[in-house]
Amino acid sequence: MGNRPVIVAAGRTKFGEHYERQPERLIEEAWLRASEEAGLERRDLEACYLSDYFLPITNKLGLEEGFLSELTELHVPMDVVRSFSSAFFNACNAIQAGKYRLVLVGGIEKMTDRWDKIRDDLMLLEDPWSYYAGCTPEANHELMLRAYIKKYGITGENLEKLNIALAQISVKNHLNALKNEYAQYQRKITVEQVLEARKNARRPLGLYDFAPISDGATAVILAAEETAKQLTDKPVYVLGSALATDYLTYPAREDITGFLASRLAMENALKTAGISLRDIQVLELYDQSTVMEMVSLEDLGFCEGGRAWKTVFENCQDYKGYYEIDGQKLFVNMNGGLKADGNPLGATGGAQIYEVFKQLRGEAGERQVKDDKELRYGCVLELEGFGTKSYVHLLGVG
Repeated sequence: MGNRPVIVAAGRTKFGEHYERQPERLIEEAWLRASEEAGLERRDLEACYLSDYFLPITNKLGLEEGFLSELTELHVPMDVVRSFSSAFFNACNAIQAGKYRLVLVGGIEKMTDRWDKIRDDLMLLEDPWSYYAGCTPEANHELMLRAYIKKYGITGENLEKLNIALAQISVKNHLNALKNEYAQYQRKITVEQVLEARKNARRPLGLYDFAPISDGATAVILAAEETAKQLTDKPVYVLGSALATDYLTYPAREDITGFLASRLAMENALKTAGISLRDIQVLELYDQSTVMEMVSLEDLGFCEGGRAWKTVFENCQDYKGYYEIDGQKLFVNMNGGLKADGNPLGATGGAQIYEVFKQLRGEAGERQVKDDKELRYGCVLELEGFGTKSYVHLLGVG
């Protein structure tokens, strides 16, 4: 990747319910944390990319570019997209093309303000077929789990272990979030609680299997390589960034036990970065449900099809803070993942990038990864819809 984009700073708010706070206060907080880290002022920015899904609905904000221009008192080019990864991807492309030297990527969402309104919109966003069939936003996750079990012939004792493995994912992510000051949920849960919630719901997945609804904001400052040298002595490079798409209608896809878009994006990102899968040490997965963390381990190539649940189950019997796969340590969702850190859609990808950025710089505090070898490479997976669009970002130092 020529003229590699460099992350020079990142900032975020705590995720959770911020009903009393205006959107501009949230994104301002995230920006200030990032700008202070890099010693930047608003006037230094050459462009801004902002992401949100529902601000026009939840907070009656139209033309968010104008909203951001008013907030920053800038008249530079600004653009709004849905996901943080989309904004990040476009900013990286602009820097590579030599168009800009310093860019702000911001993400914001205020979902709790009108939760009653956007619940239907969430399902329509994922899959119109499921929406008009009367499904809930959780329906496709359960459909995927049932298809996965059927495809790989998981029965009896193995089925029981798979169900426990999914519960262990939730427990593990809540455990990681205890060390994340920005996480929405900072409390332990147990496998028994996860299983009991499923029993009460009379469904394969229960309350503790899904990420919450959240408010929050994130910000990342990207720079061209030469500019980055003037701003930081701890650069984190965007080595590869790729996206792929799949059919909007989930049941119409050839394989509904994983996400083809994730597999394609990972392949292309690895080619661009020139690194191998085994080089990756820190991984942020888009765990809107425990099922999605499990299948994403397979989609990205870390586990063979139908075997990720075994990896999770075996590693979580005596959890040491990582998954050990073929002798390699893989640290997954160290911030608590969407499950415990929170999931304010437009800002979620920024929190994932923030986590890998901090880990690679050795600035993650109590949750800092401790590996046998120097920490050099990390990976972020963010999805739009139910695997309709997949973004993979490979970050590295040195």
